[in-house]
Amino acid sequence: MKKEQFTNEKILSWMQYYADRTPIDLEQIKMMDVTKKNKNLIPTVESHKAVLAFMEAGDQNIFYNMWNAGLGDCQVWYNEGSVPEGDVKHDKVSDMINRGINASAAMLVVNENSRNTIKIGLDNPYFRINASGIGSEVRTVILNKMDIDREDTVCVVGSSALSIEAAFQASEGKVIAVEYNGHDRDALEESVAYYDLRNVEVFDHVDEEMLKAEASPDVAFLTASASTEQEVKFLLRENPGMNIVIYTLDFVAAAAMRGTLEKAGIKEAEVLQISVARLAANNAFQAQPAPWIITGRREC
Repeated sequence: MKKEQFTNEKILSWMQYYADRTPIDLEQIKMMDVTKKNKNLIPTVESHKAVLAFMEAGDQNIFYNMWNAGLGDCQVWYNEGSVPEGDVKHDKVSDMINRGINASAAMLVVNENSRNTIKIGLDNPYFRINASGIGSEVRTVILNKMDIDREDTVCVVGSSALSIEAAFQASEGKVIAVEYNGHDRDALEESVAYYDLRNVEVFDHVDEEMLKAEASPDVAFLTASASTEQEVKFLLRENPGMNIVIYTLDFVAAAAMRGTLEKAGIKEAEVLQISVARLAANNAFQAQPAPWIITGRREC
């Protein structure tokens, strides 16, 4: 078993260090141990005024990644060593992009422009990928139906934008993102790197071997395709009680998906259609594609 680097005693000593040397109200601080698996610093800094982050030596790109994600104005309080003693320094992230983490230690990141609300249904320009396939309003409904908890393992098949949003919501869990198209997969991996998301793993297909190597998903989203029925079987075999959400623009496929879920033991699948219209420049409403959303969970 890997020895825990930041014990309770060390965490308390770092908190006392910053309490004595900074004007930050520690009551407002969010603490996170980035050395542990699946911890995402950038989304956490975006949504909290102050983050006490416990970092491991060797991360040479963290400040560049933060600056690249629009966090250049954040203030970082830090010291030069690996123990909480001596003088504390502070600089803007934008002035630290050429340096990395040289010692395992805690740093305090202050973001005066943080948003304390949960991001859901993000506008398309937020992504480093083409998110036009599923609009932000529709994604809002889908994410509501997925009901993701922060510690959930989420499987997303066929939507890079939802993979990114799920990673923000499952902040202490994991996202298994599946993209069959190589171009979409490359774009997703670029977006994962852009936001330095450490709880996303990208795959090119769904099968039993892949799922057995990962934590059993609690929630799954699938864009309906010829392989969806087989994917549903694999997923429910791993976790019979998982919450499943399926998206399609095809009414015939929607009806078939309800039958697929019923055959898998989900008897009360819900089917709904979402219609969104936007006011165009000519003052006429322009209808957007109206998808069908099928959701269900087997009673175990």
